[in-house]
Amino acid sequence: MARLTGFEPATCRVGVCHSIQMSYRRVFTLAAFCDNISNGFPILTQTQEHDNMLEKLIEIEKKYKTLELRMQEPEVYSDSTLYVKLAREQKELQPVVEAYRRYDKASKDMEGARELMNDPEFREMATEEFEAAQAEMARLSEELKVLLLPRDPSDDKNVIIEIRGGAGGDEAALFAHNLYRMYTMYAESKRWKSEIANINETELGGIKEISFIIEGDGAYSRFKFESGVHRVQRVPETEASGRIHTSTVTVAVLPEMEEVDFEINPSDLSIDTFRASGAGGQHVNKTESAIRITHVPTGTVVECQDERSQHKNRERAMKILVSRLYEEECRKQAASLAAERKSQVGTGDRSERIRTYNYPQGRVTDHRIGLTLYKIEQILNGALDEVIDALIMADRAEKLKATGG
Repeated sequence: MARLTGFEPATCRVGVCHSIQMSYRRVFTLAAFCDNISNGFPILTQTQEHDNMLEKLIEIEKKYKTLELRMQEPEVYSDSTLYVKLAREQKELQPVVEAYRRYDKASKDMEGARELMNDPEFREMATEEFEAAQAEMARLSEELKVLLLPRDPSDDKNVIIEIRGGAGGDEAALFAHNLYRMYTMYAESKRWKSEIANINETELGGIKEISFIIEGDGAYSRFKFESGVHRVQRVPETEASGRIHTSTVTVAVLPEMEEVDFEINPSDLSIDTFRASGAGGQHVNKTESAIRITHVPTGTVVECQDERSQHKNRERAMKILVSRLYEEECRKQAASLAAERKSQVGTGDRSERIRTYNYPQGRVTDHRIGLTLYKIEQILNGALDEVIDALIMADRAEKLKATGG
């Protein structure tokens, strides 16, 4: 007997990397697609569970259509903040609605084919159409399972990446530069834009710390598993004996938040200007374009000096500050949900050792999922898709397991 599954509203859950959202929780499973009866073919039986599933998906489609109509109202599209909010909400529902519509079409195609199977003239053709529609419905059912998992609302956002050299001194700083290069090369392969917000370099060409923004649709969804400690094992150029050194670099990944996403009391901010340091010639010596913003209640400090415009530096610094405060708030929420963390690929904690890059062996190992690839050169040149895709698949599998799928 074919029985498809339904979804119901769930309580607030914490996403893989610092996100909280309302979503739909899967409360049904795909049963075996057979009730072998007349004509020796399986037919779809409308069970209560199936009806409940359809009701939930119809509700989602109805909400999608309502959002579509609201966005056409003059008072909505004249309010850019409200329009953007509704557009984001609609975009989150779109994949579910599109999959449901394909499922609904396949269901109708299968029913039509089943009726034609009683006609000897069309029986062979109808059987093929029936089986094709049946297979499509089974495939779409699995797709809906994934789509209706709790979704990270930050997945579509731009991403802020902060890299800091850890244990290892100059060697750690040099590896921090390697990671910065790896991430920006990956961004270039996706035709995403990257911009440095703040950088502190060493005399040897390493990076003590750097904050940069990658702008692109879905950037956060691809980078969010990079938070944590990255360990490198290699022989430094300055090591005469050829001894392998181990150094570490800490990476923090934040979704870029707007001020409208997280309210900050202006009276809680202390804003200072100062002269930028580093490259730039006479300009950096004469113009106080760099910005330092301190959130007094938490002591969070953000500096931005990459732009020559004080206004642009202030705007960028505020985005980074909002993103950090948002991440910290989500971290507090996540700390109270230990069971939830167990169903994630890693905790996203900056102190968690997530990956090792072993140069002598040409090996990269991700410790969270036990993935080892002997492709260190390609990976450090930005070929990250194989690693990221494996992490995403592992995360989905854990979430499906947690929901009983």
